[in-house]
Amino acid sequence: MILLSACRSNKIMQTPVRSSAVTGTFFYKQAAAMNWKSRDSFALKEILSGNIPSFLKKLSPVQVSIVDSVSGKTIHATYYVTPDYISIGNDDDWARINITPMAAQQIADSFHCFLPTRKMVNDIYRSATVKLEPVPMYAFRDSTPTMWQHHLIIEGQRKGRKGLIAGIKKDVVISGKILRDKKPDRVAIYGWHQLNGQPIQPLYTGHINWWVDYSQGIRLVYRRVKVGKEWMDYTDILKDPVLQKLLCDEEFCDFYRYSY
Repeated sequence: MILLSACRSNKIMQTPVRSSAVTGTFFYKQAAAMNWKSRDSFALKEILSGNIPSFLKKLSPVQVSIVDSVSGKTIHATYYVTPDYISIGNDDDWARINITPMAAQQIADSFHCFLPTRKMVNDIYRSATVKLEPVPMYAFRDSTPTMWQHHLIIEGQRKGRKGLIAGIKKDVVISGKILRDKKPDRVAIYGWHQLNGQPIQPLYTGHINWWVDYSQGIRLVYRRVKVGKEWMDYTDILKDPVLQKLLCDEEFCDFYRYSY
């Protein structure tokens, strides 16, 4: 099992030793003509073999708090997130990749993580040290070359700045809307914050779960959250009527993971 040690102060996500020489550039060259299923399979093979840049393993803390309306006490919590969206390659040649929620959930499960909620995406944006203006693209949105081009545009904006980054993608999120959508097999997306803090994408479950375009990114969150001095699994927090407000701002917070 791949675990993040809860007692480590630096919060490093433990992954397999890289056994692939596939770079970000090579991934996109190979995947250029692939359909979504083949691209998902290729990405899963690389990521689950440890082929991610080392900086992505250094998780960033996000601090949140709520006031218990009954006791009047302030409850503090800290959770840890990848500083950028899921990527493939080494530190010299890597690229953000776009995958389905099914593939994302397999990665999250393997790395002892989960996908964020709408509230968490907002809190991550507020905590980010590198906030970039979204760059919408309009042609061939679901094509692999467009995904590669969008990654390069983001890198041109970033200009080597390091730290928790936000504003560059819509997040694939977990949401109670999925369980209540009349159509099955939905994906929930949210975010893509502008520099004024307003998201371009409201919480939305209109896409089938295999739809992936250049704008959708996968942010991982370590599944154990520090609430006060206690470490708790995120599912236990979301099931608690008081504590769930640390992570979720929806009426229903009962969707925890995607199926695959």
